[in-house]
Amino acid sequence: MTQAQSGSFVPVSGTERVSIVDILRGFALLGILAINIDFFALPSSIMFAPSLAGGFTGLDLLTWKVDSMLFFEKMMAIFSMLFGGGLILMMERAEKAGRKLGGIYYRRLFWLLLFGLIHAYFFWYGDILVSYAICGLVIFLFRKRGVKTLIILGIVVLLLGAGIQAGGGFGMGQLRKYAAIFEEKQEAGETLTTGETEMLGQWNEMKSFMRPDEETIAKDIAAYQGSLAQVHEKRVEESLMMHLQALPFMMFWRILGLMLLGMALMKSGFFKGEKSNKTYIAWIIAGYGIGLPVVYLGMETIAASGFDFIARMKVGGHYNYFGSILVALAHASTIILLYKSRILMGFLKRLEAVGRMALSNYFLDTLICTTIFFGGLGFGLFGTMNRFSLAGIVVVIWILQLIVSPIWLKHFRFGPFEWCWRSLTYWNRQPMKR
Repeated sequence: MTQAQSGSFVPVSGTERVSIVDILRGFALLGILAINIDFFALPSSIMFAPSLAGGFTGLDLLTWKVDSMLFFEKMMAIFSMLFGGGLILMMERAEKAGRKLGGIYYRRLFWLLLFGLIHAYFFWYGDILVSYAICGLVIFLFRKRGVKTLIILGIVVLLLGAGIQAGGGFGMGQLRKYAAIFEEKQEAGETLTTGETEMLGQWNEMKSFMRPDEETIAKDIAAYQGSLAQVHEKRVEESLMMHLQALPFMMFWRILGLMLLGMALMKSGFFKGEKSNKTYIAWIIAGYGIGLPVVYLGMETIAASGFDFIARMKVGGHYNYFGSILVALAHASTIILLYKSRILMGFLKRLEAVGRMALSNYFLDTLICTTIFFGGLGFGLFGTMNRFSLAGIVVVIWILQLIVSPIWLKHFRFGPFEWCWRSLTYWNRQPMKR
């Protein structure tokens, strides 16, 4: 948003954008696809048990390891922090214009939430916009807090999220322990009490979710390869699971904590490239020197457990939960240093264009991937490709977006969905052509 001569509050113009923020956003968006492609193309159970589908030997295993080390939760961390940082940029421009931000900001989030719900229930269950809109409502309350306060709040929220996951893992571990006892009683011919029967039923239901058998996986693949109605039914089922289970117990806390940290980093000047080169180099050393070994240890710990869901919730997943933040900051610092040094500027300008059209490119990812992998109107290749082949599709989409985004922005002010979002937010048709 910007201050016009009349003092009105309107969307930010191209000349007032912070280039490095758009570059980081574009970088994160491309990296997110490297992870999302698995969930477009393979059963959702691979989130917790990657060995069940997509291949897990040779180049497929190497692809999984590279994704786990460099992309998984790292790119989403950058994107989430930038979302929080974006609120600070909006607040700064609102203050310059002498206008209140609340009404515009909440209308903006309302439309983002609506876009997310449509995206989730009619296109792809892995939508993140709903989570961003909900967390965005909360961070607005803390927009005027200082850098130190925001950092403390972000860390506390992240620790709370980790505690909830660990507590859930401990509870499920206890349920598994008692279920084994009840199963032994059944095998011995003993009659279970009503409570014992209910607990055993809960465990059997939970067990099928944590590590589905081959029959369940085959049904999931058949559903996404099937008709429009079959695809839609499965998509709604998984979207409900995301919004009723994953969002409140896992995603909300991590995203909220990262957004608060992002607000602090934007206020401090980190994301604007205002820190010294020594600061960014220090983050690169710390992020890669500490973060990557921690992430690797977590990856090996989870694999050694046989991808046991409970072990992941209790301990194994927390290595990447926290280590990914350090790696994300190292990634961001590397990009910022390249920008400040004017190195690879041609490539960075293309990343900037991708970032300025982040919402449109995000939806384009969905359009391309659902067409390739889902049945109905698509080609129905769900569950048929291995990880290394999927990585090839990711690279092709990256190249496409890096080429098309700059060309689009030569002729238009916004990406198509950015234009729609702004027009709805201000309830005024925004100029589109340059």
